[in-house]
Amino acid sequence: MKSPIGYRSAVSVGMRCCACALGATLWLSGCAVGPDYHQPAVAIPTQFKEAGTQWRLAAPNPQASLSTRWWDAYDDPELSRLVHAALQSNQSIAGAAAAYRLAQATVAADRASLFPTLGVDASASHSSSTTAEYAKAYASWEVDLWGAVRRQIESGKANAQSADATLAGERLSIAATLATDYFDIRQLDIDIDLLRQQEAVNGRILAITRTALAQGTASQVDLLYAQDTQEAVVANLQISQTSREQDEHAIAVLTGVPPASLSIAPRLDYVFREPEVPSVLPSALLERRPDVVSAERTAAAANALIGVEKAAFFPDLDLRAQGLVQHNTFATLFSLPTRMWSLGPSLAATLFDGGARVAAVHKAQATYDEDVASYREAVLTAFQNVEDSLSSLNHLRQQEHAFADIYQRNRQLLESVAAQLTAGTASEQSDLTQQVTLLTARQNLNDTQGALAKSGVGLVKNLGGGWMSSKS
Repeated sequence: MKSPIGYRSAVSVGMRCCACALGATLWLSGCAVGPDYHQPAVAIPTQFKEAGTQWRLAAPNPQASLSTRWWDAYDDPELSRLVHAALQSNQSIAGAAAAYRLAQATVAADRASLFPTLGVDASASHSSSTTAEYAKAYASWEVDLWGAVRRQIESGKANAQSADATLAGERLSIAATLATDYFDIRQLDIDIDLLRQQEAVNGRILAITRTALAQGTASQVDLLYAQDTQEAVVANLQISQTSREQDEHAIAVLTGVPPASLSIAPRLDYVFREPEVPSVLPSALLERRPDVVSAERTAAAANALIGVEKAAFFPDLDLRAQGLVQHNTFATLFSLPTRMWSLGPSLAATLFDGGARVAAVHKAQATYDEDVASYREAVLTAFQNVEDSLSSLNHLRQQEHAFADIYQRNRQLLESVAAQLTAGTASEQSDLTQQVTLLTARQNLNDTQGALAKSGVGLVKNLGGGWMSSKS
């Protein structure tokens, strides 16, 4: 039976031998070829065009705590519960998390290349008179003279940070998509109820028109118009119901469950909330936007790979050590007279490669230039997205005020027509027509309020995750 102590001793001998080689060559490995990374410059505006003078960039405030639970500002427990479920169970997030772990493992594997490789092999031979035990230990180390491994690690770290930002972006995107679908459901809840009321009122108008046609006080055109109006409401009702069902299915998938497993009860009394946007926001908001961070880190990774390719122009130094020990008594297996070690460096360099290394460097430099352009494009797109959100919010607020005024005026008109109906100076059909007009005005107001809520979610997403100070 082989002694496990023998294996450990052989490894110890190999480690001591490699330690000597390490000390002899460590001073050579202080340099790293290739350009050091500097974050590419980008143009940052001093204010947002669509915000006028009321909403501009402020100086960064590192002490300001920015909440990642931006959905809590809507004060809707059901929305918060659904977002939490999505962040825990969504499969796109799970995939992005796996990609981040893979990037971290790649960094660990690259870092291992900085250290020697040690091993041991043991065997035994038997004869009629003796039993000889052999233990062969070996060690090798490719010295990172020109920093190729360190640049590879640098690139791997930047890629891992990019993957981390991608994960954060996926979480933000899933939460924003869910919130948008949720507000769409709440908007449709009220729309469906209003359309059903319109269907009932239009049904009564159609019946009155048929009676009037039979009595000769209405024309066939009046009947056709009443029928078309009723059918249009029925068609819109089907569209709204389909949209609500599909939004519910989408939320189920976002939360990681089959559509049949999730039902969201209608809320006819739902009130849309719009979190107050401060007049001044720190510029750090856009700096933390995940896609911008990911693009910048990708450029950093590409920059490090230029050094990796440039290091190929220089020779590689490979240190190898191996030893063989032999004895027929385990107790003295690793005593000095039985140890035989050899240590030898190997210096290897490519003399001719047909321009492959030059092409590899040019390829790495072009990749870096492409990634820098993508980063700058991501920054420009981020500002465009914020401007678009601000523009949408500005016009939707004015639209909401207009529809609110229209709704209030039509309430007053309905009260007036109802009074005339009671006094006998207005017909039932006039009263019903005004009811339809009021329901339409209420639907327009509701749709605008829902659009405002969804546009607010869009602003949160475009800023990289909200602006509300964390209470927790």
